[in-house]
Amino acid sequence: MDAGQLIIDDGNTPNLVVASYPEATWFELKIEANLTLHVWKAYINGGLVGTWINGVNTVASADFFPVQNTQMYVDDVQFDHVPFTVPALDAMVADIDMGAELATQSGTPTVKIVNGGSTAITSMKVDLSYNGSTTTQTVTGINIPTAGIYTVSMPSTVLVAGSLPVTALVYEVNGGAGDNTPTNDMLSEQINPVVPAPGKMVVGEEATGTWCQWCPRGAVFMDLYETKYQDFWAGIAVHNGDPMTVADYDTGIGSLIGGYPSALVDRMGDVDPSGMSSDFFTRLQTAPKATLLNGATWDPNTRVLNVSVRYTFSSGANGNYKSACVLTEDDVTGTGAGWSQSNAYAGGNNGTMGGYESLPNPVPASQMVYNHVARAIAPSFAGMSGIFPASINAGDVHIVNYTFTLPAGWDENQIHIVGMLIDPNGKIDNAGSADIVTAVNNGYETGINVGIAEVLSETKTLTLAPNPAYGSASVLLQIKAESDVSVYVSDLNGKAMLRGEYSNLSGAQSIGLNLNGLAAGIYNVQVWINGTMYSEKLVVE
Repeated sequence: MDAGQLIIDDGNTPNLVVASYPEATWFELKIEANLTLHVWKAYINGGLVGTWINGVNTVASADFFPVQNTQMYVDDVQFDHVPFTVPALDAMVADIDMGAELATQSGTPTVKIVNGGSTAITSMKVDLSYNGSTTTQTVTGINIPTAGIYTVSMPSTVLVAGSLPVTALVYEVNGGAGDNTPTNDMLSEQINPVVPAPGKMVVGEEATGTWCQWCPRGAVFMDLYETKYQDFWAGIAVHNGDPMTVADYDTGIGSLIGGYPSALVDRMGDVDPSGMSSDFFTRLQTAPKATLLNGATWDPNTRVLNVSVRYTFSSGANGNYKSACVLTEDDVTGTGAGWSQSNAYAGGNNGTMGGYESLPNPVPASQMVYNHVARAIAPSFAGMSGIFPASINAGDVHIVNYTFTLPAGWDENQIHIVGMLIDPNGKIDNAGSADIVTAVNNGYETGINVGIAEVLSETKTLTLAPNPAYGSASVLLQIKAESDVSVYVSDLNGKAMLRGEYSNLSGAQSIGLNLNGLAAGIYNVQVWINGTMYSEKLVVE
């Protein structure tokens, strides 16, 4: 993380404590653990910077990691133990969680109360004070035993920008009986939510496959980010070697990763799905060139989805920016070969992982539900060039249209449209996400400066886009049933230039063609689908 920032985790839960420390000077870091109540606290120079509840009351080691290319010194390490005497009545505020991390997010704060006394706690009141207001919850009908933990949910709260204190207070315990340890009735922490750049949405692309035994980790963290970051996050699970594979997407992401599972955050670089936080927060605070709004029309009879992506530029850009559109689907299930999930976490020997430790290896298809599944990418992984003019000014608006036909097996109620703006270096500058209902309510707009009027035709099996093309093009397919596909590109004399073989494709598919190295001219593109040939002429400029 950034210099001057201290992060504490326990090896399982990241970011238990995030706090600032004085740079270029000695400071005291103190960890205080109540091994009876399982409450741990961290102090910097005597000031409390965080608390957490730790169910593991043993210390095997403590690892200190400095920021790369910086120096850190540790000296005067001390250890002390003071026996804890349990008082008669003691309600301790042990933890505050605001339920959100980003400014403008609405969260449901929780306050954890630990019974530090020998008397059961049967009632109490809890106040939470933040940003000039205090909310109160009265809790009755409970029975918290000694060392028991009770989580109190407070009314929803919107986080605001800036470093502000949040304070929780527990009082009127057991109807107002005197608390023997009033010093721990109140906990105050300083919170400073991350402020997203206006209109910014971060894209997380997960490389996964049902054959990959460690890929449940990716599914767990993708769901976690979806829950935590909501409107600031668009998650896309790109499958490899299983029935959910989209060939062009799989090929594109495969060139940027070193193995499975992997993740790309705005295509900044290959990271483990559990390690997306750093890139996420960096990109979230990076001002995008444009904000995106998805519109649509949807015909449930023909299952044609027309998409418009509105790009409203907030700063100057150029014609090297590209447009792309992805469809994802949640709650995807299937039967037969390839739908069972390999699971290295079965049995718990490799730690907990979102419940997968309680599932078998492999997890039967009947027990698997896949989320964020990439269903189609148009026109290609790299995006469509030539969409935008050579010079773009702040305030300019450009609209790009796409057309998809959804196979009958896709649930339109679980589809999300993710429009993307890709920068000249291949990074995702910004995105916009909407389900079909929201996109239809946003309204469909016809683009004026559009390089492609229709990407995937509902009537044609094969479409080439763009055509004419320079550098890259996409073979766009509508395949009615699962099929083996062969793609051949040859010159007009029949000399083979490019070829590719793909298995088990169905629905809307996009297969990228790398045209670098091909001379300008006209080429034949032949696509064989289960023995049937389709062909189109491709003009390379």
